[in-house]
Amino acid sequence: MNDDGCGNEEHGSVDDTSTARHTADTRALGPFQFEHGGSVPELELAYETYGEYDPEGGPNGRGNAVLVCHALTGSQHVASSPGEGDDGTTSDPTAGADDQARAWWDDVVGAGNAIDTNQYFVVCVNVPGSCYGSTGPASPHPDGGVWGSSFPAVTVGDWTRAQRRLLDSLGVERLHAVVGGSVGGMNALDWVRRYPESVDRVAPVATAARLDAQLLGMSAVARRAIRGDPEWHGGEYVAEGTHPDQGLALARQLGHLSYLSKDSMERKFGREERDRGIDSPFPAPPAAEAVPDREVENYLDYQAAGFVERFDANSYLYLTRAMEGFDLADGHASDADALAGFDGEALVLSITGDWHFTVADAAALTSAFEAAGSTATHHVVDSDHGHDAFLVEPAAVGPPLRTFLAGSAEDVADRLANDESDMTADARGDDDRNLTDVDRNRTDDDPNGTDGEPDAAERDGDSTRRGPVTPGTACSGLMG
Repeated sequence: MNDDGCGNEEHGSVDDTSTARHTADTRALGPFQFEHGGSVPELELAYETYGEYDPEGGPNGRGNAVLVCHALTGSQHVASSPGEGDDGTTSDPTAGADDQARAWWDDVVGAGNAIDTNQYFVVCVNVPGSCYGSTGPASPHPDGGVWGSSFPAVTVGDWTRAQRRLLDSLGVERLHAVVGGSVGGMNALDWVRRYPESVDRVAPVATAARLDAQLLGMSAVARRAIRGDPEWHGGEYVAEGTHPDQGLALARQLGHLSYLSKDSMERKFGREERDRGIDSPFPAPPAAEAVPDREVENYLDYQAAGFVERFDANSYLYLTRAMEGFDLADGHASDADALAGFDGEALVLSITGDWHFTVADAAALTSAFEAAGSTATHHVVDSDHGHDAFLVEPAAVGPPLRTFLAGSAEDVADRLANDESDMTADARGDDDRNLTDVDRNRTDDDPNGTDGEPDAAERDGDSTRRGPVTPGTACSGLMG
C-alpha cells in the first residue's frame, strides 16, 4: 500500500503491463494533494517505458524494474525509441507524443547499454510541475486558462509520490533500482527515504543531500531574472499573451556557467572573439563596436535561444524551488537517520570537475549510507567537464552502473580496485561506440548534451554537440 497523494492508501496494479519494447504515454491518476498544500483534481503524468516488465526477473529474482529520474529541466524521454533518428524524429507511433527531443541518456539507457533495456524494464516519468506533458503551471486549469502562478508549490517528495502512484498503476510494486543524476539524484534519495522497502538498490549520480549556500544564492538570482522581466506579469503571462523570454534566457545562461568547470570553459572558449552569428536576446552595450563579443557569449546565447522556445518560465521557477527545498535530513536527526530504513545497496557517483555537487558531497552521502547500515560504494569519475560529465561521458559513468545493477556495490568497488582501466576500455566499445572526441566534448543544446542541460542540464538533465532545438533533455538553467 502507498500514500496516493490524497491522504488515502492506494493498492497495487490497475492496468496490465504492456509487452511493447517502448511506450510513450500520459496517464491520468486522479486527485493529488501536494505536500505544501493545494491540490489538482486530476494529476496527469507523461512517462516512457522501455523493455518488458518481469516481476520475478532481475538479478535478485524480485523484479527487473529500474526507475530513472531526470534532472531539472529534463523529460521522460531518457532513451531512443525504435526507429528514432538522430534528429529526434521517429517512425514509432507511440513515441514523441509531446515532440520530445533526442533522448538525454541514450548512451547509458538502451539495448546493450549499461542500463540494458533487454534485461530491465526502465521507467522515466516527467515530474509534476514540469512542462513536458505532466501537470504543471502551463497545464489547463479546470476553470479555464492555465494554472500559471496559482499552481500549488511542488516538492521533490511530490515527485516521488507521483512516481509511486504511476508505478502502482503499471503494476510495478518493487524496484530493482532507482537511478538519477543531479536533482534526479535527490529524487532517487527521496525514494529510499520514503519507500525504503520498495527499492533494492539506489544510484545517486552527481548530486548531494542538499544545496549549499552558494547554489541557493545562484538559484535565487536565476529566479529573480525571470520575475524581473516585464513580460512575467506575476506569472500570468499566458493570459497576457507574452512570455518572459529575456529573464528565462538569463536564468538559463547562469545555469550553464554552473555546470561547466573552469578548465572545460577555458578549453572550449578561451578568449576567442565571437565568430558566428547567434542573435543575442539582450541589447547591445555602449561602445559595442570597440569591445568584441567573446565566443563564450555566443555559446550562452545559443543555449538561451533554444531553451526559451521549449521550456515554461513558471515551471522553471517551481522546479528550482523544489530542488532548493530538498534536504535529506528533513524530519530526521541526520542524513544517516533518514536512510536508516533502507537495507539495500547504494552506488554514489561523483565527478572530479563538478563544483556544483562535489566529490566531498558524495563522500558524505556515502558515509551516511554506511552509517545507516547499507552497503555503499563511492565511485569518482575523473573528468574536468564539470557537472555535465555524467551525461557527456557515458564510457566513464556507464560501466560502474552496469556492474552495480547486475551485481552489487561491492562488485563495483572490487572491480575498480582490480581493473578499472580494463573496465573503462571494455565499455568504450559498447557504451561509447558512436562517440567521437568532438562528441564527448560537446556543450551545445543537443538533447543528448550536457547536464547543465542537454547541454548537460537538459541532456537535468546536456551533452553537447550542436543539434536541433527541440524539447526533452535534462537539467536546465540551474543544474538540476
